[in-house]
Amino acid sequence: MTLKVVQTKKINCEDFRFKDVQNLTFPIPPLASANFYYTKEGVQILKICATLYINAVESEKPTVETATEKDGTFTIYFDYVWDKVSPDTYDVYYIETDYTSDTVGNIKEVISYLQYTIPVLGGGDGEDPKLSRGTKTSSAD
Repeated sequence: MTLKVVQTKKINCEDFRFKDVQNLTFPIPPLASANFYYTKEGVQILKICATLYINAVESEKPTVETATEKDGTFTIYFDYVWDKVSPDTYDVYYIETDYTSDTVGNIKEVISYLQYTIPVLGGGDGEDPKLSRGTKTSSAD
C-alpha cells in the first residue's frame, strides 16, 4: 500500500470569500474526484484530487497523514489547523494524491475528510468547530 502526495498547492492569490455565507457549514467539506489510471509499467493507480477551503487567518498548508482501504472504500483525511473564529476568508488548496495497493482495483468509492488537527505550538484553541466533514465520490475507470 502506497500513498504519494503529488502536490499541495495554494491556488488563490487573494483571500477567497463566499458570497452566500448563510448556508455554509464548518468545516467546508472537500471537493474531491477520484479516477484510475495505469503507469507505463502497467501499475494501476487511484488518483484523488481535492480542493480544500482553509481559514485564511491562521492558515497552514493542509497535510495528508491518514488513508485506509477497506471493503471497496478508500478513506483519506486532509488535516488542517483551525482558529477559533468561523472564517470570513479562505485560502483554497489543491491536493493531488496517488494511491496503489494489491487491491486498488477493488475500490468503488472514495470518502475524503477535512479533519481538524491540534497544532503542536500556537494555532487554534484545541476545539474542532464542528465534527470533521467529509464527501463521498465514486471511483471511475
